[in-house]
Amino acid sequence: MTLEGVAQAPPTPTEGAAATSPAATSPAVTSSAAASPAITSTAVTSSAAASPIAASPIAAPPGGLEPPRYLGSRRRRPAVSTAVRVAVPLLLVAAWWYGTGSGAIPPDVLAGPGAVLGALGELVATGQLGDYLLASARRAGLGVLAGGGIGLLLGVVAGLSALGEELIDPTMQMKRAVPFLALVPLFISWFGVEETFKVVLIAVAAAGPMYAYSYLGVRGVDRKTVEAARGFGLTGPRLVLGVIIPTALPNILMALRICLSVSLTGLIAAEQIGATEGIGYLVTLAQQYYRSDYMVLCILIYAVLGLLIDLAIRGVERLAMPWRGHVAAR
Repeated sequence: MTLEGVAQAPPTPTEGAAATSPAATSPAVTSSAAASPAITSTAVTSSAAASPIAASPIAAPPGGLEPPRYLGSRRRRPAVSTAVRVAVPLLLVAAWWYGTGSGAIPPDVLAGPGAVLGALGELVATGQLGDYLLASARRAGLGVLAGGGIGLLLGVVAGLSALGEELIDPTMQMKRAVPFLALVPLFISWFGVEETFKVVLIAVAAAGPMYAYSYLGVRGVDRKTVEAARGFGLTGPRLVLGVIIPTALPNILMALRICLSVSLTGLIAAEQIGATEGIGYLVTLAQQYYRSDYMVLCILIYAVLGLLIDLAIRGVERLAMPWRGHVAAR
């Protein structure tokens, strides 16, 4: 073989190994590889991260996202909840007792708890308290039943039908803008001062809130729910009673709570005109004879009635909507 052939021939395996040995490596290349360990480390890390077996869990940075917290209901024990609920009323009663007992509040301005208990004992001994409560409850019940039923019917019709909304809603909005106490003289001229006047006044007072909340509740029903119910064959009254009313039940129960509260206001106004029994009539007697103990007693009776109404509505909500207790995070 000539000298030119040897120069052009490919290297043998032994010669190739010798050419790639560390001894044959260029000093510049060696120093470059030694001077850049970060490149080698990055390559190894990237290779390890690409392999699911070699990957190791990486701790979250201090400023990263926190794990989700439990947002369910954490109910207090019944004893603790009851103590918290009665704490503020007991503090108010204690302040009232101290203010009247120490003389800081004169008796003619505000009667003390002892005088109020004495007035309560007088009514219980004569049997008038039970009669007055039954008379007021009968008037309020009939008024709320009539006004709430009419308001619920109008609210459902206006919420379901565009024509019903156009026919009913403007009139009901105008009615809501008129205070029901402004209708007292007109109702007296129409119905006199007998029981009909009192029931109608309470009914008018209760119809407005019931209509407003029922209308909003029906309008808030998901259209997909209604379409699904129609797909199963529910139409007409079955659709209203089986789907729309249960879905709007939270708004309807809130309306009932407000109606019962407003009915107490209408009851006071109604029983102060031409009445011979009732809590409102007792307020009128206390005002005529300047009995502040009876005035305070009537206020406490209305407060207890409002509390009982609220507890009754809460009980209905728990029975009719047991899932409501787990909706909001508390």
